[in-house]
Amino acid sequence: MIENIMTKNWGYQISQTRKINLDEVDLTIAQKILDMEPTFRLCISCGGCTATCTAGSFTDFNIRRVNLMIRRGQLDGLYEQLNHCMLCGKCHLVCPHGVNTRKVILLMKQLLSEYESHRQINKEEKNV
Repeated sequence: MIENIMTKNWGYQISQTRKINLDEVDLTIAQKILDMEPTFRLCISCGGCTATCTAGSFTDFNIRRVNLMIRRGQLDGLYEQLNHCMLCGKCHLVCPHGVNTRKVILLMKQLLSEYESHRQINKEEKNV
């Protein structure tokens, strides 16, 4: 019975571009942020931060998307995205759960910078 449910065509499928294999992605950065800034756990991805973001009004910066991508282990291009943030703190003021978004963004930048450095070193060692 369960096999029939799992193999039945329900008229939709998961888009391959959005499919994430959590066994293959690196979630260590998300875990480090959660350990270093406990309020990050409180985020419910309501989008209040993105709605009030000044940088988001002028660029394609979207703090909610960055947050979700970090939690999914999708790290490519995030450091460049975070450089759009002006660290004004408006997102922190409107957050209904009091997530310290400024500290989270600074931690993300720091950890992503370290991650990119290690990745570059590993790539160079493989080429030697």
